[in-house]
Amino acid sequence: MSQTRAKTPRQPTIAHADDDPIYLTEFRTAMLARGLSVHTRNAYMRDLRLCLNTSSTPLTTWGEAQVQHCLKSMMQLGKSVRTQARILSSLRQFFLWQIGNGGRDDNPCEHIKAPKTGSSLPKTLSEDDVTCLLDAPDISTVLGLRDKAMLEVLYACGLRVSELINISLEQLNLNAGWLQITGKGNKTRLVPLGEFAITAIENYMLHRRTLLPDGRNDCQAVFLTAQGGYMTRHNFWHMIKKYARIANITSDISPHTLRHAFATHLINHGADLRSVQLLLGHSNLSTTQIYTHVATTRLQNLHKQHHPRG
Repeated sequence: MSQTRAKTPRQPTIAHADDDPIYLTEFRTAMLARGLSVHTRNAYMRDLRLCLNTSSTPLTTWGEAQVQHCLKSMMQLGKSVRTQARILSSLRQFFLWQIGNGGRDDNPCEHIKAPKTGSSLPKTLSEDDVTCLLDAPDISTVLGLRDKAMLEVLYACGLRVSELINISLEQLNLNAGWLQITGKGNKTRLVPLGEFAITAIENYMLHRRTLLPDGRNDCQAVFLTAQGGYMTRHNFWHMIKKYARIANITSDISPHTLRHAFATHLINHGADLRSVQLLLGHSNLSTTQIYTHVATTRLQNLHKQHHPRG
């Protein structure tokens, strides 16, 4: 884990390549102007650099034949269907940018169908597994209290890991029982905490100051590292893996698994889809609808397991 003390939220770094052609640099600048996140911009650039390796022709002059050859090359390299579809999407966005710039009149991706990726359901956890995971931290230590609070908040609020680690003191209102979260696209939403999460945070906050260096109070992060700074996504990824082992959870889980569990369990207990969408911060209801399939699949499995004619 990082030993650096970050007094402000850690930001993802921009992945530069010195040998990028000028048009890729211009495309990155255009994406910044559109307000796309660093993660999204890096993903686009990573995909387009892969494409450049499949042809000696400049990307700006590609036609449909070069796009088809690129996708075939990706398949031969063993890239997954999902990766191929993402690369096609990145190419499509690049050519749309060219058209908007007046650099070309056509989009060579227009008539190419994306590879079918299937509809894989998100990994989730049973309610019993979640309880075991939340009980795994050793709350006799301040770091254990912190970890307990973080896991409780993640499950109570269905946050993305970046939202969790960047919660500041001003976003937290324990009296009202709410968190104010700024998510993707800088959209702000209010999320209720619930009694268990509030209690866990209160227990941790009694000892939070002990994680700050002596005499300092210069970091506004709610959840501090042992050095008294903001955490990284990598920090929390290792943490949840550790507690999964302690809880004897054999499935491979990540921080996002608790977000999936949050949504699935809400729907299992009768929450309406629109409310779950608002709590998760999804822009489109179609993104949230996947959790209805998860809940349906679980009901089918329960029926098969327990019904005499299942």
